[in-house]
Amino acid sequence: MLAAALLASAPLTVGGPASAAAAPGAAPTVEEERLTGPVPQEILRRSGFDEVAPAFARALAGARSLPEARQVATDHGRRLWRRAVDRVQGRGPAGGDLSRDDDRPLYWARLGMTRALRAWQPSFRLAERDRAALVAVVERGSRGQDSVELPEGRGVRRVLVTGFDPFQLDSDARRSNPSGAAALALDGTTITTASGPARVEAVVFPVRWTDFAEGTVERTLLPHFLPGPRRVDLFTTISQGRPGRFDVERTNGAWRGGSPDNAGLSRTGTVPVPRDVPTVHPQPQWTTTSLPYAAITAAATGPFPVHDNTAVTEIPAGGTDPVDREDGPTPGSTARAGGGGDYLSNEIAYRATLLRDAVGLHVPGGHLHTPVLRFAGDNTDPATGRVTDPEFVRNREAITAQIRSVLTVAVENTPQR
Repeated sequence: MLAAALLASAPLTVGGPASAAAAPGAAPTVEEERLTGPVPQEILRRSGFDEVAPAFARALAGARSLPEARQVATDHGRRLWRRAVDRVQGRGPAGGDLSRDDDRPLYWARLGMTRALRAWQPSFRLAERDRAALVAVVERGSRGQDSVELPEGRGVRRVLVTGFDPFQLDSDARRSNPSGAAALALDGTTITTASGPARVEAVVFPVRWTDFAEGTVERTLLPHFLPGPRRVDLFTTISQGRPGRFDVERTNGAWRGGSPDNAGLSRTGTVPVPRDVPTVHPQPQWTTTSLPYAAITAAATGPFPVHDNTAVTEIPAGGTDPVDREDGPTPGSTARAGGGGDYLSNEIAYRATLLRDAVGLHVPGGHLHTPVLRFAGDNTDPATGRVTDPEFVRNREAITAQIRSVLTVAVENTPQR
């Protein structure tokens, strides 16, 4: 009953008091307002994704009812995800001269779609909550969240990975997120390992506090964490972390540190768990990885070192001030930062592993931080720099390849069920 309530999509209503007047359109969000800048426009143009939002707007204009609009949102959202995956994985035309491994066309094209949806003035009555529900449909579909297809059978391991959107775009709109690029490169692929094949499915999450508080992580992961023939055998959340290194984060903390997100919002406090989400009571201050971190740090190959990161920041039991610990939390302490910090990368790791524990999922799972993706040394000025360069592309491709190596080692150290 709990799972069914969580998995139900946001309702779309027709008629009744809430639909008594058509919404004239909604203002663009902070993220959507960045679209008009020269960098997003160049990225869209040089990837061929500049046609995505106009095509969606035309289809939406033809919708004559709320169900028709929902179908348009569903189809075009999923189509954008598939187009982005296909481009990164080398299927079909590139659509421009931007390298295929790039995650940024997906991000900016999605924002073009949601901006068009907010501005849309339909010919029928539309409640604001219905418009918001349509935006959510586009978000889920274009992030791969509603198209995870893990196979049945004992002959293959089922692996689920997650990535993130680009972030910190006000300081440099050119930013890419290697975790999102890796998600696109890995989605639907099969990794050959010494212990057999592993099918990988991937999704991408927003860098927004509000979405996390509303349960987007749990809603996406729960169907694949529950018992059944398609249940995951291994999962890892992935995000961009520290310069020059990978980190397998040993411990995750129940604390939001407050740094602004992509919507320009700051949130500080204990990670809020929605009431309709399976969870552990009382809410723990810490969760831990179940990834085979010793094997990963010893055997995952690539140009970057891979660390077993055990550091946290805590308020010790009976204390009042935060203390940095290199060897994990002490008994009874209060979290102030996990190994992955106190931003949304720590939070997704905390939420995923808390959900793992709540539903009794006994599989390897945890968080992997990638190196920071950097431009070439002569291309570091956001105001005058190029949106891409050969070193930038090589670094992103190397990070993705090493993530695949990490997954291979993790699968080889995962018991067959």
